[in-house]
Amino acid sequence: MLGVRLDGAGDVLMTTPALCALAESAPGRAVDLLTSPAGALAAELVPELDEVIAYQPPWMKPAREPGPAPDGAMIERLSAAGYDAAVVFTVYSQSPLPAALLCHLAGIPLRLAHCRENPYELLSDWVPETEPERGVRHEARRQLDLVAAVGAVASDERLSLAVPADARRRVRRLLAEAGLADGAPWIPVHPGARAPSRRYPPESYAEAVRVLAGEHGYRIAFSGDAGEAALVDWIRDAAGRAGVSFAGRLRFAELAALVAEAPLLVAGNTGPVHVAAAVGTPVVDLYALTNPQHTPWAVSNRVLSHDVPCRWCYKSICPEGHHNCLRLVEPRQVVAAALELLSEDAGVPAARHG
Repeated sequence: MLGVRLDGAGDVLMTTPALCALAESAPGRAVDLLTSPAGALAAELVPELDEVIAYQPPWMKPAREPGPAPDGAMIERLSAAGYDAAVVFTVYSQSPLPAALLCHLAGIPLRLAHCRENPYELLSDWVPETEPERGVRHEARRQLDLVAAVGAVASDERLSLAVPADARRRVRRLLAEAGLADGAPWIPVHPGARAPSRRYPPESYAEAVRVLAGEHGYRIAFSGDAGEAALVDWIRDAAGRAGVSFAGRLRFAELAALVAEAPLLVAGNTGPVHVAAAVGTPVVDLYALTNPQHTPWAVSNRVLSHDVPCRWCYKSICPEGHHNCLRLVEPRQVVAAALELLSEDAGVPAARHG
C-alpha cells in the first residue's frame, strides 16, 4: 500500500497515526510513503514505514524545474512497485486530484482521499470534504478519520518517530561538549519557523530566555537550520549571550535526538513541535493563529497565543501587519508555561518508541 503526503516534516508526523492504522489493520501489509524531500527527513524515522519515496511534484511548493520528466519517471516507478492501493493525505485547502491522477496513471486500482468536488474515476473511495464548513479537525484526527472510512483503526494514536541510536550518541556528545550533560537543568529553544506569520518576535524570545537563564538557572540550547543561525545569534546576544547554539549543526535525526533528550521544548508552531509530540517531550508552543489544526498532539503542552479578530487567516505573512496573535504574548507567560510543565511529574505520555 502507498501513502501519499507531499507536505513538510511536521505534516508527515501528524499523518503517522493514520499510516500506522493502515499497517496495523492488515497484518503483514507493507506501507510505503510518497512524500516531499522535506517530509522524507521525518518519514525515514518512522519504523512502521517500509520504504520512503521522495518526490517534488509540480503542484506543490517549493517550485521545481519545469518539465514532465520527473513525473513520468515517478509514474513508472510506482507502476513497477505494483501497489494495490493508495491513500492521498491532504489538508482541506488542497486538492487530492493531482496525486490521485498520478496513482491512477501508475495503475494503482484503489485510491482513497478527501475530495471537495466529484472525482469521478480518479478516486475509487471518495470521502466528501466537509472542512471548514462543518468544523475543523486536528490534522492527526483528520487523517485518522480518513483511513477509518476503509476500516483502518489505530490502537495507538500517538505520533510515531524512532530516534536512531547514532543520532542520540552524537547529540549526547555535543551536549557534553557544551556543558549541558552535568545534570544541570537545560531547555532547547527553537525560535525559527518557515512562515514569517508563525514567528514569535526575537526580542520576546530573548526576554524569555534571559529570565529562564538568569532568574531560574536553566541553560538554553538553541536549535534551527543554517538559515536561522543569525536569528539565534541575535537572540543570544539580546539575552546576554545566554545558551549555546546548535543552529545549522544538526541533521533532522539529531534534532529529534536533542528534543528527545530534553525535559521540555519551547518553539513556535513548526516541525519541531511535532517531533516533540512524537518523542513524548512536553512543549510550550507559541502558536500563531494562522490555522487551528496543528497544535501539539497527544503530549503534555501549553499553547500560547493572543486572540485576535483575524485569527485563522491561513496566511504565511500576517495580512494585518501587526502579528498581534504572537506579539502580544508576554515573555513572562512563556516562562510561566515552561515552569508549570517542568514542575509536572505526572501526565506526560511516554513516546511510542524508545
